[in-house]
Amino acid sequence: MFGLLFAGFAYLCFGAVVIALAAFLVGSALPIPLPIHVDATIWPPLSSWQAVIGDIGLIALFGLQHSVMARQGFKRWLTAVVPAPLERAVYVLMSSVMLVPLILLWQPLPATVWQVSDPLAVQALWVLYGFGWLLLVAATFMINHFELFGLAQAWRRWRHLPMPSDEFRVTYLYRYMRHPIYTGWLLIFWATPLMSVGHLLFAIGMSLYILVGIAYEERDLIAAFGDRYRDYRRRVPALIPGFKARG
Repeated sequence: MFGLLFAGFAYLCFGAVVIALAAFLVGSALPIPLPIHVDATIWPPLSSWQAVIGDIGLIALFGLQHSVMARQGFKRWLTAVVPAPLERAVYVLMSSVMLVPLILLWQPLPATVWQVSDPLAVQALWVLYGFGWLLLVAATFMINHFELFGLAQAWRRWRHLPMPSDEFRVTYLYRYMRHPIYTGWLLIFWATPLMSVGHLLFAIGMSLYILVGIAYEERDLIAAFGDRYRDYRRRVPALIPGFKARG
């Protein structure tokens, strides 16, 4: 039961932090602007160079945790310490923890890179931002949402059910692009009518992390599924959907 409660706690923490991240990226556009968001902070201001170095450090710290804990070698070490069915829940919880300083300690660089003033264009960009979240969430359910966040594994452990073997499946949007979750994140990072220097730094840093993450993730998938994944990668685009569904 403890494992199931732990996995549920990790899931709720991740949900709360993701909501905070959504607000962080659009804080100045909310009806009641937030005191902390990508373009505002409650902390004493730093010089521009200090802010840039600090913000890059926060992105790098998050990316390091996210990437290291996703590697098979770290997973083998972790499952020697915690039960294997809880490994994913630990990963989800630590990812949530590492997003907190990224949000709270971010130093704004408010100079404007671009600002869209046309009302229709502004609405279109906010629709694109919302579509990014919709795509991201939908894509998790197109594989196995509850397994992705560690809940299914904890449930099976509690019910003493066997763990299923890894299976390579191509479903729904994954027939058109290999990483719809990452495509959703990219839309979320870049779709904004007001792009400040700080927001641009955040978008670039997180986008670079996604590209690095794809390289490592696909290396692991090739190690697990071999030629079947190589063939899938050859036929299906990574982030921009193809025009024809590929099985």
